[in-house]
This record gives sequence, structure tokens and C-alpha cells, in this order.
Amino acid sequence: MAISSAVGMELQDPKMNGALPADALGYRQEREGFLPSHPPAPGRKPIEFMDFEGKTSFGMSVFNLSNAIMGSGILGLAYAMAHTGVLFFLALLLCIAFLSSYSIHLLLTCAGVVGIRAYEQLGQRALGPAGKVVVAAVICLHNVGAMSSYLFIIKSELPLVIGTFLDMDPEGGWFLKGNLLIIIVSVLIILPLALMRHLGYLGYTSGLSLTCMLFFLISVIYKKFQLGCPVGLNETEVESKNPTAFPIQGLNRSCEAHMFTVDSQMFYTVPIMAFAFVCHPEVLPIYTELCRPSKHRMQAVANVSIGAMFCMYGLTATFGYLTFYNSVEAEMLHMYSQQDLLILCVRLAVLLAVTLTVPVVLFPIRRALQQLFFPSRDFSWPRHVAIALILLVLVNVLVICVPTIRDIFGVIGSTSAPSLIFILPSIFYLRIVPTEVEPLYSWPKIQALCFGLLGVLFMAISLGFMFANWATGQSPVSGH
Repeated sequence: MAISSAVGMELQDPKMNGALPADALGYRQEREGFLPSHPPAPGRKPIEFMDFEGKTSFGMSVFNLSNAIMGSGILGLAYAMAHTGVLFFLALLLCIAFLSSYSIHLLLTCAGVVGIRAYEQLGQRALGPAGKVVVAAVICLHNVGAMSSYLFIIKSELPLVIGTFLDMDPEGGWFLKGNLLIIIVSVLIILPLALMRHLGYLGYTSGLSLTCMLFFLISVIYKKFQLGCPVGLNETEVESKNPTAFPIQGLNRSCEAHMFTVDSQMFYTVPIMAFAFVCHPEVLPIYTELCRPSKHRMQAVANVSIGAMFCMYGLTATFGYLTFYNSVEAEMLHMYSQQDLLILCVRLAVLLAVTLTVPVVLFPIRRALQQLFFPSRDFSWPRHVAIALILLVLVNVLVICVPTIRDIFGVIGSTSAPSLIFILPSIFYLRIVPTEVEPLYSWPKIQALCFGLLGVLFMAISLGFMFANWATGQSPVSGH
């Protein structure tokens, strides 16, 4: 599949002996002027696609989309590399990055055809009312899973950080209970940010979140060179020389990196990689608020964001894996000592980053619910606040009940991620782009069809191996 050429692909207008069918003519108008697909009411000015008030700059849009891409999945990428090998992992990561960019291209093309910037309305245009329900359900499933994974990190890491600061056992005081802390953080920090009316306002908090994760990356690289390789030292010697350097489970006696690895756990780790690149529910809301919006400009926002996150993902996974090798856990922060001052600061940075990401992820869920249940209603502050409150309550209950982050990564990555990256954009493209413009057997539509089938195959294989592991009682993660 020529993905690199497909990303920059522009659809060509048909040559119909100087005449275009009605649908194709509408397509051409919508594509060139971004016009809506229906005529304006008598006496009213034609509403153009560009008339939406977009006030968010290119840089702030990159911050918001990058923040939506880079979430808790970054903590599991070193584990994914341990079960795929360095070169195989980087090749897979590059492929998923290209595929994500291509799927955003399909999404933006469909949005330009019909003059719609709501994912749910694209589903309705492509598949009817049932399509709108399916799209809203997939977005809610994925983003609730993402919010849950972020809050799970707060639940597991914040008690350790506070306990270290106070020099107390994390199980000691009531104020060190993870379940209580996520409720406090949700009420005091996440809820006020989630109540903002426009997503563009979160550009500054997204920039701060990305800065925190950049600090995390720099620290991972530094700790690799500080810890070195404990070959030739037994556990007692290492522990006695530097008891706070790293936990015993982080030792790898061989310190040998594998370039290619294929095992049964690979099909648990590949969904983690796919989950780490999903930003599609946020693409259209960010597009709506982009200053001087156009398909080319929004595609540039997506490409810059995906490219930056690919670099950060690749470096974090590589240096994390080369620090702990096959001993690395699905949540890499657990591999470091709780007493290390630098790692303590890293934990604080990651906690701040994931906390500030939750409101960005909540916006598409609220928009999906409003499109589903209140499609023709004007904005209402009571409804706006009520949806945010209900979502935060449900996610808090889910995080309190789910025992490990692995289940969230695996199941959501194997179901909603393929739907959002592969299946839905390809269906939209096949159904929305007029056949007079792109015949069903044209190369772009064949590409889109193969793209969707790849997503179905990806989902089936990943779910099959996960269910097999659960049935046999195998767990790909130790210590959780």
C-alpha cells in the first residue's frame, strides 16, 4: 500500500464531457469552497465551511493534538519493545504513525466533502442514524478507556509520591489512599478545566503537559547512562553498593538487546502501540477551532503532531528498554526506585501531564453525547456541566474497580483503536466520496478498502490472542 503517497493525495475531479452530475458538482463546490451539502434558507447568506470562528493558532492546535496523542500509552512502550525487539518495534511504530496520518487524511477529505466537522455526523452521513450511534459509542468507549488509564496512573503513582515526600508508608494514612486521591484530583483540577466551553483554551495546559513528558523522556535517557549494566554483579553486591538506585526486579543479567522478537505477548503489546497514536476523536473538534482552517492546514497540524510523538515514543521506548531489557514492566515508572529524587520529580511531571490531558480527552465524549441526544439544542451550561460531572463519576468508579492498567490498554487498544484509526475512516471515505468522482474500483477507494480490512484483521488477531491468554491464565505483566 503506497501510504506515503496516499497521505498527500488529493482527489481529482472527473471528466464528464464538460458536465458533472448533481452529486459530483456539489462535491466539487464543497471541496473547493468547503460549502455545506444543503442550500441556504431563503433570504439568508450561504453559510460556508470557513465561517466557523476558529481562533486557535497553529501552534496551540499542535499542542492540543499532540497532548491527545501522547497519553499514558508512553509508559507501556518499553514493555512493547521488549516483546517485539528494537528494530521490529521501531518499524511497527513507523507504520502505525503513517497509517494514523493516512486515516486523518481520509477523515479530513470526508469532512470537506460534506462540510461537516463532527465525527458523529460523518457516521450519520455515511451509514444513517445507526452510523451516528456506532461512532458515538466507539468514541465514548475509547476516550473513557483513555481517561481511565490516566486516572489509574494517578491512583498508583500519587500515593507513592506523597508518601516519599512525607517519609511515610503509602499504606499508612487515609490521605495516601489512591482511590481517595483520584476523587480529589478529579474535583479540584480536572473538573474546572473540563467545564471550559472551548477546547482551544486548553492549549496552554497542553503545552505544559508536553513539557512535563519531555522532562520524562530526558530523565529516562539520563537514567540509562547512570544505571549502566549490572553484568558481573550479583544482587547482593548491587543492593549493598547503591540500595536506592533501582529495584532488584529491574536487573537484567544478560543486558542483551534483541532486534527481533516474536512471542505470544506481542499481540498484547501491538495494541498498546496502536492505542498510543489514537487522536481521531479530537481531530475534528480541533479542526473546528483552528484559525484559518483548511484541509491542508489541519493535515499539517496532524503530521507535525504525529511526527513529534513518533520521535518521543521511539526514544522513550528505546532507552527504557535498554535500561531494563526483558525485565521491564508495562508501567515503566514502577521499575525505578521510589527514593530517587530525579525519579520522584519525573513521577510528579507525569502525574501533572496525565492530569492535564484528561479534560482534552473528555471534550469529544461530551460532544458525541450532545450530538447523539441533543443534536438540535443550543448550548446549555447546565447540560455542559452535568455531562462532565456524570462522565467523571463513571470514570472514577471504573478506575476504582479495575485492578490493572494492562486490561484497559489491551481491550481498548484492540477494539476502539482499530475502529477509529482503520475501520471508520475507510467506511466514511467509501460511502461519502461520490462514485462519480472516485469510482468504487479506483485506486484511492481500493486503498481505503484494504485499510479498513487491515483494521478488522488487527482487531481479530489481537482479541483472539488476549482471550487465549486469559483462558490459559497467562499474564504478560508481572508485579501488577
